Amino acid sequence: MADFSGKTGMAIGETDDPNAVIERFTAGAAITKGDPVYLSADDTVSPATSAQDCIGIAVKSVASGEQCPVLVRGRVKVAVGGAVTRGKAVYGADSSKRVMALADINEGGSSTISWTRKLGWALETASAAGDLIFIFVEK
Repeated sequence: MADFSGKTGMAIGETDDPNAVIERFTAGAAITKGDPVYLSADDTVSPATSAQDCIGIAVKSVASGEQCPVLVRGRVKVAVGGAVTRGKAVYGADSSKRVMALADINEGGSSTISWTRKLGWALETASAAGDLIFIFVEK
């Protein structure tokens, strides 16, 4: 695992963005700081363990039923599930709750684009699962 964030003293799920937007939701399950989360019910978030329409990154570990602060806009440190290139779109998540590169889709082809899948943008390049980078969450 390599840390490409340039801020090795920061843990996943932490932000250094003074303009970050953090909203609170009820946790539908136990959530770990740094987990990509999706709306699993009205005003309720759960950790993504597969490709989900994530709304942000949890910035605190909480138990089911507790209020979970979620960064919904801004810069946050995450773990990736594989190679990611800076400037490319990312989504959540793999089975280990890590952020993944969102593959480019040929808009002229027969593939369907899921714009809700995009969580944000990679700010650094990572080469392997478990690497740490910053992303900019922008739904």
